[in-house]
Amino acid sequence: MSFSKLEGTGNDFIIIDNRTHFINNFLAKKDLNIETFIQIICNRKKGIGADGLILIEKSSSVNFKWDFFNADGSRASMCGNGARCAARFAFEKKIAPKEMTFETGAGIIKATVNGKTVKVLMTKPYDINLKCKIKTDTRNIEGAFLNTGVPHFVAFVENIENVDVENLGRKIRFHEMFKPEGTNVNFAQFKDGKLFVRTYERGVEGETLACGTGSVAAAIAFSRLFSKEPPITVITRSGEPLTIYFDNQLKDVFLEGNTSWICDGELWEEIFG
Repeated sequence: MSFSKLEGTGNDFIIIDNRTHFINNFLAKKDLNIETFIQIICNRKKGIGADGLILIEKSSSVNFKWDFFNADGSRASMCGNGARCAARFAFEKKIAPKEMTFETGAGIIKATVNGKTVKVLMTKPYDINLKCKIKTDTRNIEGAFLNTGVPHFVAFVENIENVDVENLGRKIRFHEMFKPEGTNVNFAQFKDGKLFVRTYERGVEGETLACGTGSVAAAIAFSRLFSKEPPITVITRSGEPLTIYFDNQLKDVFLEGNTSWICDGELWEEIFG
């Protein structure tokens, strides 16, 4: 089973070309469900290791479509860095041209590949609440909530290095206000002309080195709350930058940053027992 592994600003993904439905046939033969399959190959000890899995599928209307899964096997409608990696994969594998469109659970995405740099047109954000207040068992937290393809809560902090992202992020992620799906959680601090963001991602259930949709959510919330004009440079936990562009109506929201092609490989069946 051939796979590629790419990363975008620290978010890493296993990508498989499934246009011939190879994975579907393999799962049926091994009597495996897709969730278990993903959990095994995304495991960083016994598998390849990744934040998520992307299956490239055929589309009748655009260049291709994807199925995107978090590392725990759950589906996600959208992933900004995953979209950038999928676009580069599709271009390098001659599945799509340099300027492409593809289907996601959040709608049609446009992307442009320029070497390692990939720029994607995100879906229009919605459910925007810039004055979102929640209470945990230890503190009251104010922030912004918006959906940038997936739901995000954004809290602005004085010192991002002192935030307990794992514990506080988990409490907010599972807060009753965001049930039943829960939310991703971002902590942001503006300094030196840049917006530094740390993200707790649902589905990964921990802090990741970057989150594209979270970076977009943080940039838009910051712009609206603190009257900052775009573009906005976001520094992810990996230390790498993402650039967020958007207009006042949030009709055209772009995410741009570098990608890296980590490896190509063959997955052997014995990993599944």
